[in-house]
Amino acid sequence: MRWVPLGGLVLIQIGYPLTHGDARAGLVVTTVLLGFAISVGHALATRGARVAVALVVVAGAGGLAVEALGVRTGFPFGRYAYSGALGPRLFGVPLVIPLAWAWMAWPAWLAAARLTRPRAGRTARARTGLAGAGLAGTRLGRTGLGRTGLGRAGLGRAGLGRAGLGRAVVRIALAGLGLAAWDLFLDPQMVAAGYWRWRHPTPGLAGIPYTNYLGWLVVAVLMMALFAAVAGSRVRVGGPGVDAPMSALYLWTYLSSVLAHAVFLGLPGSAAAGAVGMGLVAVPLAVALW
Repeated sequence: MRWVPLGGLVLIQIGYPLTHGDARAGLVVTTVLLGFAISVGHALATRGARVAVALVVVAGAGGLAVEALGVRTGFPFGRYAYSGALGPRLFGVPLVIPLAWAWMAWPAWLAAARLTRPRAGRTARARTGLAGAGLAGTRLGRTGLGRTGLGRAGLGRAGLGRAGLGRAVVRIALAGLGLAAWDLFLDPQMVAAGYWRWRHPTPGLAGIPYTNYLGWLVVAVLMMALFAAVAGSRVRVGGPGVDAPMSALYLWTYLSSVLAHAVFLGLPGSAAAGAVGMGLVAVPLAVALW
């Protein structure tokens, strides 16, 4: 049953190139609502209420705040404005927009977590080494060798702590990249459909100013850092198969976007840019899952 919602999402997204006007806008809204429900529902079912609430507050409410700031001041993305095609707006921002942030933030986070998790063999060897050092310290506790052994064990633990901190930083950066790179597809597609417009689209990439992509990257990384702090330790990688639907969602989003932009939507520039940018996370994820 856990794959059924994802299957429904895929079927709805397939209809995007086949529709136009109000029907297409309605399809976009439906897609975002379902995607949001899938991601938050998965977070709730596999990690608990704290993680799900953190996702909604940090990515959803936080996304709304950043978008409202952007619409009003042009910071940090550049000057842009939404049309009325995507439904009700709050502070000038369609309500589905912050839901889309939360929708893709969760699979991007899990992709980064999967790519940065420690190797089982290395972790086991490190723990065995620490246990051995501790045993040596116990047996030789009254000798200089014992004290040296305990000291080395402490240094070993400190080393593991630094390694864990390093993984956390890389995970946050990679998750931010995984979320921000989605915009290499999203923005050109939505602008082409008339859902928002940029006052100064050049200099830029695929008709979108560079400031937008840079702003997305900075905000996404900060958002992931805050999410990690608020959600706590339960955002770790789940057991075998637990996060498979979210990995499939991320990879489907990547592959379907490349295909749609290149073949059906007439957007070869964003197809190429997104293939490279989002591929920095999607391709290693696919390899890791192989």
